[in-house]
Order: sequence, then C-alpha cells, then structure tokens
Amino acid sequence: MNKEPMTVQGHLLLQQELKKLKGIDRPAVIRAIAEARAHGDLKENAEYHAAKDQQGFIEGRIKELEGKLSHVQVIDVTEIDAGGKVIFGSTVTLLDEDSEKEITYRIVGQDEADIKTGLISYTSPIARALISKSEGDTVEFNAPDGKKSYEIMEVSYE
Repeated sequence: MNKEPMTVQGHLLLQQELKKLKGIDRPAVIRAIAEARAHGDLKENAEYHAAKDQQGFIEGRIKELEGKLSHVQVIDVTEIDAGGKVIFGSTVTLLDEDSEKEITYRIVGQDEADIKTGLISYTSPIARALISKSEGDTVEFNAPDGKKSYEIMEVSYE
C-alpha cells in the first residue's frame, strides 16, 4: 500500500486522539457498560445499549487511526530546502485576482484537510495547481464555481 503524506502536526494530532481513545475513552465506556450491567435486565437497559454503541464507535475509530498511522509518511517541511517553491506542507498566501482578497492556505494530507481553517489537501485542484510554483507566479485552475486565478504573494515553511 502507498504511504500517505502527512505533516508533523497532523501526525501528532492523530497520535494524541488515539492515545485519548485508548487511555481515557475506552476505559470510561468499559466502566459505563459494567455499571449498566449492574442495573439488571440488559434487554430493556438503554444505558447499556448506549454504552455498547459508544464502545463500538471507539473501537472502530481506534482501528481506523491505527490503520492511518501505519500508512503515513511524515513530512517535516522545515527540513526541506524547497528553494522558494510551493511544496507539500508549505503555507501559501494568495491574492484572488478577481476580488483582490488575500487568502492563506497550508497544503496538507487528506486526513488533515479542513478548508475552514485554511488547510487544503494536496489532492485538491488548487493545491495541485500551486505545487512547484513560486512567489510572483500566477496560477489558474478550475474550481467548482468556475475558473479561478490567484497570484502567489508569499510561500513559507512552518
């Protein structure tokens, strides 16, 4: 299976979530199940069924995270000499040539992407258009709402 690129920060967040699920959430749900069992008849015990559902969710998420973490390639952008070019993990400030608004994106792995916080997947159309470009370059790409054009104002590696 191919390795999925991920930033150092994204890798750390997944590891922290896994640690919390295993160390806090899993033991808590086990206690909740034991407590619900103590209440008697399990057929009509809503607390028991809710706790079992929660346990299923936690165990599923643990398996999912362990799978993802076993197939990642952590890329530390601060250790790469990119020569001013946009690469995976770089932060790019763009000027929308239509609206004259500045916008900043960080190119990250698919599991880290969150457009609301400016984290875009390296597989997104805009990221694919930006990669290997430099400050001052103009990039055009097809967005869902039509063709967009941006000027690269700044590239940084944090």
